[in-house]
Amino acid sequence: MLNVICSPVGPYFKDGFKPIKLFADDVHVRSWPGGSGAFKLASNYAPTIHPQSLAARKGYSQILWLLDEKITEVGSMNLFCLWRTKKGELELITAPLEGVILPGVTRGSIIELVNAWSEPLRVVERDWTIDELITAIEEERALELFGAGTAAVVCPVSGFEYKNRVYDIPPVPEKSSIVARLWNEMNSIYYGETNSPWSVLVE
Repeated sequence: MLNVICSPVGPYFKDGFKPIKLFADDVHVRSWPGGSGAFKLASNYAPTIHPQSLAARKGYSQILWLLDEKITEVGSMNLFCLWRTKKGELELITAPLEGVILPGVTRGSIIELVNAWSEPLRVVERDWTIDELITAIEEERALELFGAGTAAVVCPVSGFEYKNRVYDIPPVPEKSSIVARLWNEMNSIYYGETNSPWSVLVE
């Protein structure tokens, strides 16, 4: 038997669509290669409860999960960063699906949407490290950082703490924000305001 519950929901975070701050955990690990991190299983969530409670006590909304300094996910979301490479190219980067990353539907939707845009913006799926992100922030190349998931859709990140140091990402005006654009375009598809091969409209 398949039960589907349909109901309106509020914002995933109590502050709504406001940017959140993360705690980059270099002690605990969400999932290891060969484990179940790429699957939607309860076993992926139970070990994260204690680290998440520690991060919450420090005032952070979610954990930025690392694996040998490689960025994996943020809380229950996939993580994206819009930045300029050292060559000046505009790039949207996220971790690859290689066993420890949950292959989120929203993640896939974002990649498909952005690839369809006409702007000179490429999506890159590769391993990237916390040090790369910090360098990009320090060199003012990191433009936007955000999580993506079914419940939150897209959630802007304003900064994070790593090894007792806080790194902030300056806010972007909504009219030029990739997060706001993704939010608007995806919700337009969800509510049938924009025709899309993702959905079939019925009377």
